[in-house]
Amino acid sequence: MTLTLDELDSHLFKCADIIRDAVDPTDYKEFILPLVYYKTISDEFEKQYEQNLDEYGEDFARNPDLYDIPVVPEGHLWDDLRAVSDNVDQALNEAFDALTEENPELKGVFRADYIDADALDDDRLGRLVEHLTKHDLDRDSVPPDMLGEAYMDLVRDFAEEEGKSGGQFFTPPHIVELCVKLVDDFDDGDEFHDPTVGSGGMLVEASKYYREQGGDPTKLRFTGQEINPDIAAIARMNLFIHGLTNWSIERQDSLLKPQFTDGDDLERFDYVLANFPFSADWAKDELQDDPYSRFDWNEKLPRADRGDYSFIMHMAKQLKRPDLDGTGGKAAIVIPHGVLFRKHESRYRKPMLENDMVEAIVGLPENLFQNVGIPSAILVLNTDKPAEREGEVQFIHAADEAFYKELSNQNELTDEGVSHVVENFRDWTTEERVSRTVSMDEIRENDYNLNIALYVDTTEPEENINVAEELTKLRELQAERNEMEARMDQHMEALNYE
Repeated sequence: MTLTLDELDSHLFKCADIIRDAVDPTDYKEFILPLVYYKTISDEFEKQYEQNLDEYGEDFARNPDLYDIPVVPEGHLWDDLRAVSDNVDQALNEAFDALTEENPELKGVFRADYIDADALDDDRLGRLVEHLTKHDLDRDSVPPDMLGEAYMDLVRDFAEEEGKSGGQFFTPPHIVELCVKLVDDFDDGDEFHDPTVGSGGMLVEASKYYREQGGDPTKLRFTGQEINPDIAAIARMNLFIHGLTNWSIERQDSLLKPQFTDGDDLERFDYVLANFPFSADWAKDELQDDPYSRFDWNEKLPRADRGDYSFIMHMAKQLKRPDLDGTGGKAAIVIPHGVLFRKHESRYRKPMLENDMVEAIVGLPENLFQNVGIPSAILVLNTDKPAEREGEVQFIHAADEAFYKELSNQNELTDEGVSHVVENFRDWTTEERVSRTVSMDEIRENDYNLNIALYVDTTEPEENINVAEELTKLRELQAERNEMEARMDQHMEALNYE
């Protein structure tokens, strides 16, 4: 039976119904996503094992070099889990431990403790395993693209279940798509990085887009860093399920302990894509003397309780530069609007602009994020801007209703809205009330304020008034009123009211 994406989505999300009320919605992802991952590995391993058994015989069929996936230890295949009816929680823990021991590269991926979740008894866990058994998830049964998309849909559903806190690991798909297309010019060997990687959506979208353009995403390198160990585990599973091979997800605070370094310098990438936590606290005191010289745009560091520009400076440092690498790097960074105009932060905007790193700023609609209405924008950086764009910045106002649709609890960019932004950016278009390319001289005159409204007329156009038509309507209304008053006078006389 061939599944459609909708059928696969429905199948996977029913897992939540099975454990609903047994665990908090914020923990759905901890217990369900690893099982989906395990089922995927087990199904694909069994298929490859049978092929290797026929070709190499029993003595060599389990040779890890014959597999492009983790090797599932004997006694821990999915059917072995199905056969357990008592102490299912212990069997699941042991299966994940055995898989990690057999494949050390999986260390840190599986963090759920099924024994610790008291309400997940044998009945519920047994039903969960049996439900996932209904469909094979090997690559022949479900293409990696479809499985990966279904996995991301599941991550999104869990983020919605969590409400506001779910936004910490999930960026809405159309925002991710727009970020990727704003830096689009990929080639084999390119390297992508997300320093606040969350569930890995930015990296996955870049790989998906490259495949759609006819490229092979296995020839790209994807890296990310995430401070939350549980979310980092989801990102690792996500990249695997999408069929990516050259990737690395590390866990640590990107500002305090960057994991992607090259000697005494940060590693530099062709592309950086990120949605960092807005206006979050950062380790300012501990980074006064940063060994990587990331925060040198001004002698005064950003406020300890507002780390927006510390993240931006960190990402700018992670971009390749022509003088050091022979090529430049691009970044698409989701930012809060305040970054563009807060007065005390002009000290950071000035060097960013004077070094001609800013290529575009895209203002987004409000209420795009889960239960967060704060206005946001996308900052596009380029350390090697094309000659025809040097000394200019494009401002795009994409916050009008033409760019989004209203959902029940938030707004969503439309396909047409994303295409409109991307076309204007690629063509360097000036369009009334939408986009405008602005010279550095004009930005200097505005004291490096990047408020989009300073450069693009964002006010609603006044409706044209046809004076003759309006006068005709007024006369008609006056005549109607006179008629009603005359009728009322007649009634008052009949009733002897003065």
